[in-house]
Amino acid sequence: MEQRAERAQRVAGAVRVPAQPGAVGEGLGERRERGEPGEHAYCAPVAPRARSVVRRSSVRGQILDALRAALAGGELTPGEVYSAPALGDRFGVSATPVREAMQQLALEGAVEVVPNRGFRVVARGVRELAELAEVRALIEVPVLLRLACSVPVERWAELRPLAEAGVRAASSGCRAAYGEADRAFHRAVLGLSGNRQLVQIADDLQRRVQSPAGDGRLDLVSDAAEHQALLDALIARDDVLVRVLVEAHFGGVR
Repeated sequence: MEQRAERAQRVAGAVRVPAQPGAVGEGLGERRERGEPGEHAYCAPVAPRARSVVRRSSVRGQILDALRAALAGGELTPGEVYSAPALGDRFGVSATPVREAMQQLALEGAVEVVPNRGFRVVARGVRELAELAEVRALIEVPVLLRLACSVPVERWAELRPLAEAGVRAASSGCRAAYGEADRAFHRAVLGLSGNRQLVQIADDLQRRVQSPAGDGRLDLVSDAAEHQALLDALIARDDVLVRVLVEAHFGGVR
């Protein structure tokens, strides 16, 4: 029992998935042996953990975060089927929290259940991604333009640290890290509307639109720079520039 608890402690930093037919993956331990950073949500070294039993809900949450990061980083291959027991063995936990995390990802549209086999990572085509991006723009653009006219300048200035965090994440080249920073920025912007349902729906759409595919670090840096430029225009009360930047940002939304 104690050995199981100790193994569970390592789940938080685990992002890699077990090697399966057609899938490529390696564990955090192997990367650490080579002195490379772990690929969890923020691509930063994992801090030392206390030797205590991790609650099941905590394990499930850690597994969910690790799987989301693996999806964003391309560690879970679109079209491949992954079994909960195999992933559980890799993470040092039972199949139950893995299965529960995968069920949540299924609700988010990231994977689909394959009876008696596991979960298949959804492969989104160009058209589907474009449709999702269009829906997201239809929701976020008019709200942001309305907020630009009503939110005090000092409130926009408070979002500067989030935009700067996005730039740092983009510069690292870690798509999982930037995905989290990007969503945090957009959640904060839409949160100024006071509409929690809007924030939740937009965040879900953004998570579905985000893809591990892309041009690499440069497209992340460009996207993050747009956030900073938008804040500058909002703080300057330049309504014309705000509209131009918003439409350009969502015209190439990722």
